[in-house]
Amino acid sequence: MSGAGADRGGTTRVIVADDEPMIRAGVRAVLATDPGIEIVAEAADGREAVALVHAHRPHVAVLDVRMPNVNGIDAAAEIRRTRPATGVVMLTTFGEDDYILRALGCGAAGFLIKSGEPEELLAGVRAVAEGAAYLSPKVAARVVAHLASTGAGTLAGRRDSARERVAGLTPREREVLSHLGSGLSNGQIARRLHLVEGTVKAHVSSVLARLGVDNRAAAAVVAHEAGVLPPPQPEQR
Repeated sequence: MSGAGADRGGTTRVIVADDEPMIRAGVRAVLATDPGIEIVAEAADGREAVALVHAHRPHVAVLDVRMPNVNGIDAAAEIRRTRPATGVVMLTTFGEDDYILRALGCGAAGFLIKSGEPEELLAGVRAVAEGAAYLSPKVAARVVAHLASTGAGTLAGRRDSARERVAGLTPREREVLSHLGSGLSNGQIARRLHLVEGTVKAHVSSVLARLGVDNRAAAAVVAHEAGVLPPPQPEQR
């Protein structure tokens, strides 16, 4: 997955797209609390969001799942296809599990519940700007439960399958996967494991290939299913 923050300077440039003005205002207010984040444009539908991404070349696009003209999933897919340097964060609600799964498939890297804590929005935007994936804990839990209840096997069966896949990883790859599941960027993982960032990047590529997934967010779901997440730690600065 291309890192949205690969060419970042000091400020993370963001566009926000939601057809509800109050939601946009709320997202804007939360992101404004971080001086390192700049909202460069806002959109009320998916088509406008795609156009604004091409016009402003932001590091991150925060998209509502359901929007008129072009929905958030299709907008995310078009952004990832035509402007892969821009990372995508999806805003979802508890009733949109199918949309979350479709967004995983189109390359979106962040998944947040609209009713979540403001800190999750800030963490998600920062993580995706740095090329990482970010799954709200509530989103990850619902994705795992939803996969288990829609013909994709029982929850126990999916956990067993995930553990079997993880068992094929080397001990170091398993460590890297656990931190992917926590939404850490390559740089953050390197600091946690005392490795060079390039080495972490190579491990991430190997993990994705061995697990048979296309992006970090999908790998994070496997980490949650397999139960290999590390205990929370304060990030070193």
